[in-house]
Parts: sequence; structure tokens; C-alpha cells
Amino acid sequence: MLPWGRGMEGRVEEHWVDSAVLRGNPLGDPHRRPLWVYVPPGYGDDTDRRYPVLYVIQGMTGQVDMWRNRTAFRPNMLELVDELFAQPETPPCLVALVDCWTSYGGSQYLDSPGTGRYHTYLCDEVVAFVDGRYRTLAEAAHRGIAGKSSGGYGAMVTPMLRPDLFGGLATHAGDALFELCYLPEFSICARTLRDHYDGSWDRFWTDFRSRPAFSRENDGRLVNAYAMAACYSTDPDGTVRLPFDSATGQLDPPVWERWLARDPVRMVAGHADALRGLRAIWIDAGARDQYWLDLGAEAFRRELAAIGVSDVSFELFDATHSAIEYRYPLALAYLAERLSP
Repeated sequence: MLPWGRGMEGRVEEHWVDSAVLRGNPLGDPHRRPLWVYVPPGYGDDTDRRYPVLYVIQGMTGQVDMWRNRTAFRPNMLELVDELFAQPETPPCLVALVDCWTSYGGSQYLDSPGTGRYHTYLCDEVVAFVDGRYRTLAEAAHRGIAGKSSGGYGAMVTPMLRPDLFGGLATHAGDALFELCYLPEFSICARTLRDHYDGSWDRFWTDFRSRPAFSRENDGRLVNAYAMAACYSTDPDGTVRLPFDSATGQLDPPVWERWLARDPVRMVAGHADALRGLRAIWIDAGARDQYWLDLGAEAFRRELAAIGVSDVSFELFDATHSAIEYRYPLALAYLAERLSP
């Protein structure tokens, strides 16, 4: 693997979406957002042909230009996508790479008074933007959504909430079974706040933004806990409610229940009809995932089985949560097969 980029068979087109629903968002984050669309080889050959669209969303702290990042001896995401769709056996698709970054690190692809209307942005503005500019098969049966970690969370919940738009999902180690992936971090957050920030979230954020990000131990845990609260448990007036006492780590049951209501595992039963209607479901995770998301993946699969959804591609593979970008092409190929005419 040479360490430089190579020519692509398809192409990536870079756009900007001027979002009405993100204008004036609570964090003052930009409402004009980048959107990249991968166009497969041969798109210009038959101007009557229409294509499925696979939407790919990122994990916590992801921003769209990170798709060009390279790690040693590995192709980057854009090269992986191009290599996949350069193969004649892969049904051609458009791939939309969506940016829903916030200054807390992420949005969980939900509407929240703590971050902004990112679910509405993705579903109503981005989908319409892509359909309006490309020859798409503009039906749920031919749209899929995929992501890892927080992106995997978004990939699980978005088709549940908008089955009119999405007919397939692929989740790589998506946030699920919240008592395992989030709750164990709360005691560490409380101790770190006590020892370094006098128990104050405001002092933490002031310090965090005054120095190189993630340069102190437990920065990631504090950022993640607060960002999730901003997405899952913010009051209508914008007050962010943490699900634990910041001094003791003791759980706050009413706030924690607001988080659990957003857990994909617990959402399945209430969205059974939407899930039964999907044409493609891919679930995977590293069997040594640091956040126990392999167990969350299994729990999600079991809840699907309980509502009668058994046609699922499921795999636990030998890896952790990190450096599993090589799984994307496997899931995208699966979605392409299932969502093509």
C-alpha cells in the first residue's frame, strides 16, 4: 500500500448545504454545511439511469473532511468506497457523506434543544438536496444509511423514525444498551470534575477550549457524557440535564430514563412496523469493543428477532472499537445489493 492517494474510478463532488433548520442553532454552530457525494463509475454513460443512495454518517467528533484521513498501510474511506464501486459485481450507488458535527462533538443525528435540529437536517434537507441534484431512485426502498459508533447509532434510529425515507441500515458498533456503553463512565466523570474543576461543567469546558483538545486524561469521557446529555436529555428551554450527580456519580433516575428512551435496543418494540419493513439490516461490532458495543449489537439483534425480524446480517469480528473502517465496504456492498432495483 503506497502512502499517497491514487486516481479514482468514480469521483467525489463537494457541495455546501445552506440549512434553514440549523440556522440559529443553540450552539451557534455553522448552518452552512459541507456535503460530499461519491459518484460511481459510469454515472454519465446512461443519462436515464437512476441510482440508489447510501448515506454515510460519522461517529462522535467526526467531520466530513476526516474521510480523507489516512492511517499507515491502509486506504482511506474514499478509496475504500471507490474500490468497492469500481468492481463490476457491485451494483452502482451514489454515496452521500453527511456532516452533522457540533461544537460538543456530535449530534447523535437527533433533534434537540441542546444542539439543534440535526435529524430534520439529515432527513428533510440533505435527502432533498441529493435527490434534487442527482439521478436518484427517490424512494425509501432504494435509500440506506450506514455509520460507526455514534454514526451507527444514527443508522439504527433514523430508519425507525423515518421509514418513509430509508429502507436499509448498517450499524458498525453503534451506541446501544446504554447501561453498558455510557453508565460505567459516569463515576469517572464525577471524580474528574471534583478533582480538577470544582465539580463544574462550565469550568471543564472553559479549560478544554483553552488548550489542545483531548490533551488531558478523561477529556474524552467528559466531552462524551455532556454531549450525550445535550442530545438525549435537554429541557425545552435549553437546560442540559446530566443523568448523574456531578459530585457523587449517583444516578438521577428520571433523567436516566430519558436516555434509555433513546436506546436503540429499547426503541425496537415501539417501532416494530418500521423495522419489519426494511429491506436490509447489517449489524456488526468488534468482539473486543472497549465500550461493550458488541453486547449492544447482540442485544439489538435479539430485539429485532423478538419482533419477527430475522433476515439480518450479523457478525462479531476480532477487533476493538478502533480502526475498523475496513468494515464499511462490506456493509455498503450488502446495502447496494439489497437496495438496488
